[in-house]
Amino acid sequence: MNDQNPPEELERTSEGEKLQKILARAGLGSRRELERWISEGRVSVDGRKASLGDRAEPHQVIRVDGRIIQGARRAPKRRILLYHKPEGEVCTRSDPEGRITVFDHLPKLRQGRWVSVGRLDLNTAGLLLFTNDGELANGLMHPRRQIVREYAVRVFGEVGPAMLKRLNKGVRLEDGPARFDSVVDAGGEGANHWYRVTLKEGRHREVRRMWEAVGVTVSRLSRIRFGPVELPRSLRTGRWQEPDATTTKAILEAAGIHEPAQAGAPKRKQTGRGKASPKKKPGKRRYLRRSGRG
Repeated sequence: MNDQNPPEELERTSEGEKLQKILARAGLGSRRELERWISEGRVSVDGRKASLGDRAEPHQVIRVDGRIIQGARRAPKRRILLYHKPEGEVCTRSDPEGRITVFDHLPKLRQGRWVSVGRLDLNTAGLLLFTNDGELANGLMHPRRQIVREYAVRVFGEVGPAMLKRLNKGVRLEDGPARFDSVVDAGGEGANHWYRVTLKEGRHREVRRMWEAVGVTVSRLSRIRFGPVELPRSLRTGRWQEPDATTTKAILEAAGIHEPAQAGAPKRKQTGRGKASPKKKPGKRRYLRRSGRG
């Protein structure tokens, strides 16, 4: 039986900066994730349990799970990675089934950790962004930014004009209505046909569920653009690279961060090292050549 007194609640103050913002800047996670940590009682300031909405001043000691966050006031140099996710990888830090995760390929950080900008499901390939700046990740994922996601979709089944009109106008899913901002025919043969679609949100399996709502099955799905960033044609699956200065600046502006871009990628492109990625399935290059991306 634990007879210790419960930790004191942190006294509310209007001074200082919000805890989730401080911790996000230190690269510990996205603001949403850090808000959950605070609500779960994992964060303290000067030994007192913090609550959501609390602030901290520069002289105060911040702990997460009892560990002092040394770099909470000195943010590490911002880094951004573009990663080409293959099918078969999961977007979690660890998987109880032992599957390869997208984090297995990323370089190690001396301070903070990589935060994924959104997710792709197990059977979806394509572009993922990572950063060690939780504020940047929060800006890119916030619904108010209305950042466009573009996907290459191969569907199996007959698609008529009425179906395309429904997808543009909107279909009803179990978690609310959804629609594509655009649906562009990208060619194909027989029952398999490619389309390029865009939308401004990232609900779970949303693209697949929208096509299923009109009676069509998605057989291949890849994200080829996130906001101002297109999946580089030279970036192989399971590899990462840092964006150049121009792309970095565009990413910051998309997130609502207006400041000079930091140094871009090194002269020689770096790639992730980790477990071997699943082999790319045939047919991808054929689609890319048709759509002008290969």
